[in-house]
Amino acid sequence: MAGANNFTVLRLLLAVAVVVSHAFSVTTGVVTDEPLATSTGFTLGEHAVNGFFVISGFLVTMSFDQRGWRDYVIARALRIAPGLIVATLVVALLLGAAMTSLPLTAYVESPDLRRFIGMTLSSFKSNIALPGVFADNPFKFPMGTVWTLKYEVLCYGGVLAFGLLGLLRSRAVSLALVAGLALSLTSLDLLRPDAAKSLETSLRLPLIFAFGAALYVWRNRARLSGPLALALLVATALAGGTFLYKTLLFLSTSYAIMWLALAPVLTRRTYEPKADLSYGTYLYGWPVQQSLHALFPTASALALLVPSLLITFAVAAASWYGVEKPALALKARTLGRRTLKTIEPAAP
Repeated sequence: MAGANNFTVLRLLLAVAVVVSHAFSVTTGVVTDEPLATSTGFTLGEHAVNGFFVISGFLVTMSFDQRGWRDYVIARALRIAPGLIVATLVVALLLGAAMTSLPLTAYVESPDLRRFIGMTLSSFKSNIALPGVFADNPFKFPMGTVWTLKYEVLCYGGVLAFGLLGLLRSRAVSLALVAGLALSLTSLDLLRPDAAKSLETSLRLPLIFAFGAALYVWRNRARLSGPLALALLVATALAGGTFLYKTLLFLSTSYAIMWLALAPVLTRRTYEPKADLSYGTYLYGWPVQQSLHALFPTASALALLVPSLLITFAVAAASWYGVEKPALALKARTLGRRTLKTIEPAAP
């Protein structure tokens, strides 16, 4: 598992899948009004989030393994925080001010505006509304995707903890963690099939992240196989309706995503985009779709899909070139200086 990869392309495709999935729920207010929800039990957006988490588990574990804890913390903070902070302020102060039904002075002075900014940035709340914004939409909140960042940051913390304890490179520990989370999720489906969705999610996303991390830890022994990925997906389909289905679904689709990312047969002619628009697409897709639905409430989900994607890509490009890429450049300079300081004493 080394060399060329398709991570950047896959992340963008996953972000687009989230936007496509939300095209239905934004217009109807019913999350299950989406094609895959009926056939798999999960929406296209949920499958896409799973893909993000398995890729993140692999890459973030590699980041700690290659950097050490100080550089790891800096790298994670500069990758997540700048884009989120700017997106929150843009949505709250620019989009919200343009879309609110309140007088501008009343909007700016509203405590709900400060609450939205504070809760979004401090606890990744995605169900906080802005005063007078999207009041007639099925969903009132303007940043519906940030809730996953809470689990992402918690998983980052898990990598940091295992790394500091010296357990991150342990194959046995990584295997035990995946097995424990898989057993917990399977037991939940067996003993409490009617458990709250939030409880399932609190096991699902860490399991998928841990699976990606384990693939990195086992990278010299694990093999990614197209036939095996297909066999796992077939086994998952056969397990439909049983307590094994969800766990098999998460692991088999995660394995398939990693095969798409790293299989030599798929990376011989890999394409590396010059701009990584995945994070911006993920953050801005929902507020763009909410705005279009508010402006054109009678338009169908499919009618608004292409315009929402075009606008989202434009905003995501602005986020990449104006915020994320400069933050990554700062990260490179910061970590580069630290690396030089580390190796200078050993230089001849």
